[in-house]
Amino acid sequence: MSRMRAALADQSRHCAALGSPFMGRLMALLSEAWPLPGAVAERLEAWPGEVGARAAALPLRFAGGLHALVLQGRDDALAAAYPPHADSDAALLDAVAGAARRHEAFLLDWIQSPPQTNEVRRAAALIAGAHLLADRFPLPIRLSELGASGGLNLGFDGFAMEVAGRRYGPADAGVVLRPDWDGPLPPAADVAVAERRGADLAPLEPARPEDALRLTAYLWPDQADRLERTRAAMALRAPGIVDRADAIDWLEDRLAAPRPGHLHILFHSIAWQYFPPETQARGRRLIEAAGARASEDAPLAWLSMESDGGDPGARIGLRLWPGDLELTLGRIDFHGRWVRWTGPERLDGAAAASILSAE
Repeated sequence: MSRMRAALADQSRHCAALGSPFMGRLMALLSEAWPLPGAVAERLEAWPGEVGARAAALPLRFAGGLHALVLQGRDDALAAAYPPHADSDAALLDAVAGAARRHEAFLLDWIQSPPQTNEVRRAAALIAGAHLLADRFPLPIRLSELGASGGLNLGFDGFAMEVAGRRYGPADAGVVLRPDWDGPLPPAADVAVAERRGADLAPLEPARPEDALRLTAYLWPDQADRLERTRAAMALRAPGIVDRADAIDWLEDRLAAPRPGHLHILFHSIAWQYFPPETQARGRRLIEAAGARASEDAPLAWLSMESDGGDPGARIGLRLWPGDLELTLGRIDFHGRWVRWTGPERLDGAAAASILSAE
């Protein structure tokens, strides 16, 4: 079996598990029929290195390019085979093969860049973590996000989250998250973001049509709610808050000196795992050194949502200084559909000691 055929089959399983029957079907059909005729498939087949979901993610690059054609209204035959329509497997495969021939130049250019989007529902981890932290440190927040892409989740304080009869966030929020929640609820605190910035090697600016297309094309065509939610978050996003930079080089400057009177929250979601091991090690050293300089008046929180090989979903982790407290706050679906929260009710000394002894 070719690398692409195996990667397509694997991606089919991931998509189906994440609630996209259409993408599961499309990836499975492509795997069975691969390679398609034409230059696009030839380029994907000849790609150097790993091509699967945790590397170049070529199946998602190809699928994103096809969805971009549909969103732009550039291929009526392809759009007629995509949701909300329900065509036969043979017709869908024929439409995809035809689009690959008709839009060869566009797709060859599209697949040169890795998938980029912001899954807005991942902000559930940030909302819950920020309320827990703001309850412990009632200070203005300085927010830093690594691998921010379009920076949509940097505006998390403009979102609302409704779980178990409690609402976190503004009453007039343009984005409302309703994850399936299991476990205790974090305290409702006054979350005030004084400054927000992110870093990405190729940041996206939603106000630019080509960047808005990339943010939406990687959403899956049968998940209209994700598209609607992302567009609402794009409308709220402040301009110019994501810097084009290597994340760890950028982080070194952000951590250079504590800012008295502020709670610094460093956040990343499904980003750290893609950094090379030496980059991770350098980043960890920088963060730990900054943690050693933290104080009650200038605390540092490292809040993360990353795959740890466990099942299901991703781990929500927290390291907090002063004191270097390390906790697992729970697990979250990769698309934020559910949260299994195990964090303490409050970050006081007794709760922290109880969780540490349980771990």
